[in-house]
Order: sequence, then C-alpha cells, then structure tokens
Amino acid sequence: MLSKSVSKSLFFARNKSSFLSTLKRSVSSYEYPNRTEAPKITRSLAPKDDDSLVDCVYSKPEVAQMSQDPFDDTKSLSPDEQKDIRQKQKSSINTKLPSSFAIETAPPSFIPPNLPRDAMTTPETIVTKLDNGIRVASQETYGQVSTFGLLSNCGSRLEQTDGPGLNSGVNHLMELLAFSGTPSLNSVDFQTTLDNLGGVSFASSSREQFLYCIDVLRPNVRQAMGLLRDVILEPRLDDLTVEEMKRVIEFQWMDMVPEMVLSEGLQLAGYGPIKGEIQQLGKPHLCPLESLPYLTADVVKKFRHDNLLNPHNLVVAGSGLQHDELVSMAEENFGHLSSTTEDADEMIVASTYTGGSHRQILPTPDGFTRVALAFPTGGWHSSDLVPACVLQTLLGGGSSFSAGGPGKGMYSRLYRQVLNRYYWAESCEAFTSFHNESGLLGISGSAPGTKAGDMTRVLAENMMRLAVEDVDDEELDRAKNMLKNNVLTQLESRLVLFEDIGRQILTYGKREGTAEMCEKIDAVDKKVIRELVQKSVKGMKPTLVTVGDDVSYVPAFEDVERWFQSLP
Repeated sequence: MLSKSVSKSLFFARNKSSFLSTLKRSVSSYEYPNRTEAPKITRSLAPKDDDSLVDCVYSKPEVAQMSQDPFDDTKSLSPDEQKDIRQKQKSSINTKLPSSFAIETAPPSFIPPNLPRDAMTTPETIVTKLDNGIRVASQETYGQVSTFGLLSNCGSRLEQTDGPGLNSGVNHLMELLAFSGTPSLNSVDFQTTLDNLGGVSFASSSREQFLYCIDVLRPNVRQAMGLLRDVILEPRLDDLTVEEMKRVIEFQWMDMVPEMVLSEGLQLAGYGPIKGEIQQLGKPHLCPLESLPYLTADVVKKFRHDNLLNPHNLVVAGSGLQHDELVSMAEENFGHLSSTTEDADEMIVASTYTGGSHRQILPTPDGFTRVALAFPTGGWHSSDLVPACVLQTLLGGGSSFSAGGPGKGMYSRLYRQVLNRYYWAESCEAFTSFHNESGLLGISGSAPGTKAGDMTRVLAENMMRLAVEDVDDEELDRAKNMLKNNVLTQLESRLVLFEDIGRQILTYGKREGTAEMCEKIDAVDKKVIRELVQKSVKGMKPTLVTVGDDVSYVPAFEDVERWFQSLP
C-alpha cells in the first residue's frame, strides 16, 4: 500500500497538464463559460423618464486645487484671512525646545576600541582600596553605557525594634528617600538633571546591605557621580519629604503583594525570639505601620550617620568603565570620609535558627492561600551554598500557567510532581534565602483555602522524599546545566554584573570568577544533595508560614513537626 506522500505526488503528476492548462484560460471564460470572446463592457444609466438603457459617458471629476494653506483646499479664505490664521498659529504653537534638550554633536570623550575579539584584553574584575578604607571594584564591558554605585553593610538587621531608640523600618524608608534630591535640588529637578545626562537611578535595601546605583551614558559618568555623591552625603531629609515617603509606605501596605508578606513571615518564624529577645535576622524588613510615628527626619539622619557612611563598610563598584577613572572619581567624592562609628561586623550579632509557625489572615486579590515550608541551610560563607542553589533549581516550579518554551523549567520536579498532577495547585516553587551566618531552604505554594491542607502535605512529602531518596542523574544534570546557564546569562547584563561585583566584594572581600563557580556546580552529586537535605530536615524544627483569607485548613504546626520526626 502506497504511503500518503507517494499517493499525493502521483496525483499531482497525473493532473499537472490539466492544471497548467487551466492557468492559461482567460478570466472571462470563468465568468462567461458559454462565450468565445470577452464581452464588451459599457457603463450606462437609466434616465428617470425612460426605462431603456442609454450609454452614459462619465466625465472626469474636477480635482480640488490645493492652496498653500492646508486648511483651505477649496480657496474659500481670502489672503487676509489666511494671513490672520497663520499669525495666530505662530503665536499659539511654539515647537522650539530649550537649549538643554539640544543634542550635542561633539564626539564623546571616550570611544571604546572597535577591535577584533582576539585583539582585546579579556575584562577582569579589578579591586583597589582607598586610604580611608573604601574599596573600589570594577570590570570593563567595552560599551557606551556605564553602571556604577555605592554599596554599604547597612541593613534592617541593625535596626532597633523597641526601646527609646526605636527605628524599625528605617531602611525601608531610606530606600524611598534614596533619590529624593538635595538641599539645592528637589526630586523633580534631580531627576530632570539625570535624565538630561541619559541616566536612570534606583536603590534597594535588604537585611544586610544597602545599594545606590546609577546607569548613565559613558561620557557623562563624572557628572552623574557628582549627583550620586550629593544624594548620599547631602540628601534632602526635611520633615516634609520624610512625611511624604511615610504616606507612600502606608499605600504600599494597602496593596502589599502576598508573597512579600510570606517572605517576612519566614524570617520572623525561622529566627524567632530567644529568651524574649528578638534576633537580628528575625526583625522585620518592611516598615511596620506601628513604627511610622517614631520615624522622623532626625531618626533617619542618625541611622545613616551610625551605619551607612562608615568607609570600612563601603564599596564603590562599577561595570562598563575604566577602573582608573572610577578610582579617581571615588577618591574625589568619597575619599574624605572618615570612620566615626564601629564597623558593621562588630555590630552584627549572629542569629540562630529556631523554626516555628506564623499565620497571617490577609485578603488576597486572587483569593488563594499561600503556604511556605522551610528548613535551615548554610549562609553565604557555607560550603552548602552551591548545593542548595542546585537543589533549588532541581525542584524549580512556578505558576500553573506557563507560556512554555526552552529554559522555563517545565521539566523541574515541582512542575512534574505537583503542578501537572494536582488541578488545585495554583503555584509551587522552591526558594532560598541566604545571610552571612545562616539561610533558609524550602518550598512555597498557593491553592484555594479549602485545599491549603493538601498543599501543606504535598510540600512536606517533596521535602521528605529528598531526605530518603537520591535524585535522578538526569534531573540533576539538567539542574546543574540550567543553573550555570542562568547565572552566566544574567552576568551578561551590565546592571547584574555591577551588583554581583559590589555584593561579592562586600561579602567576601573578593570576587569569584565564573570558571570557579561552574566547577563548584559540576562537583555537586546526588550524594551531596541527599546529605544536604538530611542535615537540614532531621532533628530540626520546620518553619511553617501561611498567608491568606482562610488559614484554618492548614495543619497545626505540631502535626507538621511530627511528620518530619518520623523520618528514618
């Protein structure tokens, strides 16, 4: 029996001649199949007083003559009226831009060399330490845009949550105030000045670090550095500006993303109070509403003076600019800073993992209940850091809806074992949270309130399975390849490169190369993964956090703890 493709080819070969002959037929033969010649086409109109058809020759319509005025095509305006209209247009429409918006035609001060790749030096991270202790680190990218900024060992773990010096939430407030202007420039003028330089700015804060960043056209780096210096050393911190940002925090809490509340709960429960004293990693990072009355301009100034501007806690980092130029600008703008307080390392008190439960009733836009289950793991300086990242990639996960495509993690374990299996699972994803001395490794998920208990059991089953069974070689290799791909792809971004340089110098005092990182990832095997999970799960209290409209279906913390105590 012939296949379909062979039969189709024979059919076309048999009918090729007849098909080609039809193409040669005139169009009229299709419209009038009984005619041997094309019909004569005439246009006719029937007069009102005669039913017979009379040929009518159409005259070419008269085309309106265009005048000089686009609004007077029919020449209905007199010359004086046209002149009057043009005068009014000139007085009411002004398209001339101010000189500040003019595009300069002068060549830039520095043009990266346009050379073959093998003729250029491979960029490396260079680190220089200034006399006052500030570290300057950068890496060239040979581009026309530069990213630079300042990072500090200043975070919410150094805040005071009670007592006379209460300033809980001041880092959150400082992040909003980061680019609010200077005494001579308000926020609008500052942003306009930066826009004219072709730059953008952003700031971020965490429990351990604070970051200022500016991304600007390369020829304008020195001017942008001057703006950065002004907002850091001479910020606009009057009462009116602070009160305005406090109102912003209130609005943020009115529409807070449930996942952020879940993340806050993980820290509060995972590093709970010891002997009634709140640990540093257990302090809130998002500003509590009850703390707003205590946050004044003077409180912000004092915290900045005591924690932010110590030279030994600062790193000036950059990507896409020459290192010597960055060192010169750092020395010029920040070289005069002196140490007035103790280093951040001396103010940090190590936090101990406690485990625990945190439930928060919070109306969510989608009506789903969020559940997170976590256990302790190593911090930034631990040998478990890379295996934990590999395990997070292996578990993967995400939302129940995905557009698909390569690199989306559709073959990760949580997609295959949870999202593709349970219809009620809206999302399920592995997560990690690292700090200097400790970290958290866990899984979070969301489901309708009535299925929150089932979601909790599914999360626990997936964690326990990792402790008693080895992962497959195929999924482990996939996870390692995906992790290396994600990291290397991200580092192609100038902004990510800047942040990676700054945070590594601030955390380790040096920057680890990508080759070393890939070697550590390749060294992870299934035995290391199993030992990591056993160390985290066995003998440790879990951290169970729930956020949603209805949290009553989530099992009690004691029941979840009992599940893991039954592990062999």
